[in-house]
Amino acid sequence: MAAAQTWAVAANAADMIDLGTIGVEGSAAVAQHWSIHAGAKFNPWTFGKKDTFNGLFSEPNPDQKQDRKQAYAIGARWWPWNVYSGWWVGGKAQYQEYNHGGIITKTSEEGDAFGAAISGGYSLMLKEHINLDFGLGLWGGWTKYTTYACPSCGKVVDEGQKWFILPNEVILSLVYIF
Repeated sequence: MAAAQTWAVAANAADMIDLGTIGVEGSAAVAQHWSIHAGAKFNPWTFGKKDTFNGLFSEPNPDQKQDRKQAYAIGARWWPWNVYSGWWVGGKAQYQEYNHGGIITKTSEEGDAFGAAISGGYSLMLKEHINLDFGLGLWGGWTKYTTYACPSCGKVVDEGQKWFILPNEVILSLVYIF
C-alpha cells in the first residue's frame, strides 16, 4: 500500500438533505483490505420558528420542523480489492443525541440512542486523491426517549425506552485521500 493512500477525510453531501446536517468522517488504512473510521454528524437547525417581542420570546409553532442531532461513530470497513477502491462493507458503533419532529407527523421525539450499524457501498476513484463514495446503512440499538405533542409546545405524550432498527444513512461522500 502506498503511503499516499493511508489517510482519508470525507464529507457526506447526502447529509445536507437531512435539514442541513453536517457530516464528516476520517479514516485510516490499516491493511490491504481494512480501514478504520471515525465520524461525527451535527445539526443545530430548527425551521419554521415564530419569534415574537423582537426575538426575546418564541411562541409555540406546531408546524416547526427539526432533525437536530449530534452523532458520533467509530467502525471499520472491509474492501475485497484494496482500501479506498471499489466495493466495501462496514460496521460501526454509534451514539446519537437527537431531537426530531414535525416532518412526517406533528409529534417530536428527543433522546439518546446507542447501537451498532452495518453498511455497504462502492468507492469510485475520480482522481489520484479524490474518490466519490456511494452507500447505504442500517442501524439498530436502544434509545431512551421523550415524545412531545409538537416540536415546540412541551406537552409530553410518551416517554420510555425501546429497541429500534432504522435506516442509518445514505452515503454520497466526496473523499480526499492523503
